[in-house]
Amino acid sequence: MERVDIKVGFNCNNHCVFCVQGRKRETLPSKSKKEVVDSLQEAFAAGKREVVFTGGEPSLHTNFLELIAAAKKIGFEEIQIQSNGRIFAYPDFCVRAIRAGATQFGPSLHGHNAKIHDSLTAAKGSFEQTTRGIKNLKKLNQFVLTNSVITSSNYKFLPELAKVLVDLGVDQFQFAFVHILGSAKENEKWLVPKKSEIMPYLKKGLEIGLKAGKRVTAEAVPFCFLRGYEQCVAEDIMPKTSIYDSNFTVADYGDYRRNSGKEKAAKCRSCKYFSRCEGPWKEYPAIFGWSEFKPVKK
Repeated sequence: MERVDIKVGFNCNNHCVFCVQGRKRETLPSKSKKEVVDSLQEAFAAGKREVVFTGGEPSLHTNFLELIAAAKKIGFEEIQIQSNGRIFAYPDFCVRAIRAGATQFGPSLHGHNAKIHDSLTAAKGSFEQTTRGIKNLKKLNQFVLTNSVITSSNYKFLPELAKVLVDLGVDQFQFAFVHILGSAKENEKWLVPKKSEIMPYLKKGLEIGLKAGKRVTAEAVPFCFLRGYEQCVAEDIMPKTSIYDSNFTVADYGDYRRNSGKEKAAKCRSCKYFSRCEGPWKEYPAIFGWSEFKPVKK
């Protein structure tokens, strides 16, 4: 099914050092209920049947539960909350969100312990709340898919993080290489590892998930790095998605990634995955160059 991603506002109770939205919370107001409902109706009329509420932290929107209910009433078949996960630490909110119509929950966990996760989110206690939230959702038999941003602070512990996610019972997890925009751009000198450095740990983490029967993916990590784990390339399975951002709309996020956001080197043309691979976000080779990228022989 085609998907729509609606950013309801950029307020957030975390201050992640890698946040691609950067300082938007300081300048952009939350959308009105009417604005979001109008977007939902427009997207549904255009054939979208999945909606993801994002931000910022979408649960902080004053009318958030009403927005979930509106999406259900309009007819969306899948309604996902993409969240830092802290709100799910409150069982009553979980129940209310489910009753309103939420069908999938996407909390983010960026470390296997509080020391790493809380340092990356700059929010003390966020690890405890997010992990408790995941447990609450699984007790309610909900579908939980997590996202973890790969940084210099956590990449050596991706196997440990994978074990934590498996033990928490998540249905799916993704490791996403940090996108060097927003706060990540401000902190790039200490925050961003080289892709070649993360690979032994990333593959071990993916393997732990696969052996546990989980669906696992790696985002913004091209095929040439994921030899033996090509089935885990996230971009290969992403649905067609439109994005309603603060004051503009991206009609097809896949087209944006391939034609504007990411890039490939001339040597990539000799790779057997050239037509399928999107390459890295263009900010990465601007810093590290292309020497790490090795075309896979056809």
